[in-house]
Amino acid sequence: MLFDEWEPVYEAILDDFGYERAADERARDRLAALVGDADPLGVDDVRLSGSVAICGAGPTLSDELDVARRADSVIAASTAADVCLDAGIGVDCMVTDLDKNPDTARALSESGIPVAAHAHGDNVPELERYVPTFVLDSVLPTTQAAPAPPVSNPGGFTDGDRAAFLADACGADRLVFPGWSFDDPSVSAEKARKLRWAERLLHWLEERRGERFDVLDGRRDRIDRPWGAE
Repeated sequence: MLFDEWEPVYEAILDDFGYERAADERARDRLAALVGDADPLGVDDVRLSGSVAICGAGPTLSDELDVARRADSVIAASTAADVCLDAGIGVDCMVTDLDKNPDTARALSESGIPVAAHAHGDNVPELERYVPTFVLDSVLPTTQAAPAPPVSNPGGFTDGDRAAFLADACGADRLVFPGWSFDDPSVSAEKARKLRWAERLLHWLEERRGERFDVLDGRRDRIDRPWGAE
């Protein structure tokens, strides 16, 4: 995805949450500096085909692991990686902003598994603490701001929907979604708003791909698109 396609969405997210673009850009630049002496991955270095399970960290994941087992590849968002690995399901990529399970990200990087480490305005301390401990040529650095090599922007906002956009950019033929719960009553109000954005972004992505994601069945008619994208 070109940034000029993503930018109107990004601006709507910034406006909704009151985030500062400059803070995202500072985090992006710090991540670039942390990986700059290595040879980190770019989106083109991660190639996928067939069906890809986009494993969310929702409470239903443990009951839906057969969906991941049947997929050709698995991209796990945050703690979904732990659930998959504990069940003996290999993870082909982890997507994380390092707020929960950095030890899992480190271990995957040490095994040569791509870790899409994301920079945003309020996670610079986590980036500085954890990224240098990873095997950096297994790190795919990402941002939601304008890309600045070696930091990429495949699209997406939360770990989960960003995993879906990454799978799309990496050539996935079909996306399936175990472990997703847009209406989880246990989450905070801010997290609920983020899930609302994840729903919007997946709806946009499925239209871009000409695909129907079963995770959106029964929900499409009430999904708005506040950035006016077609």
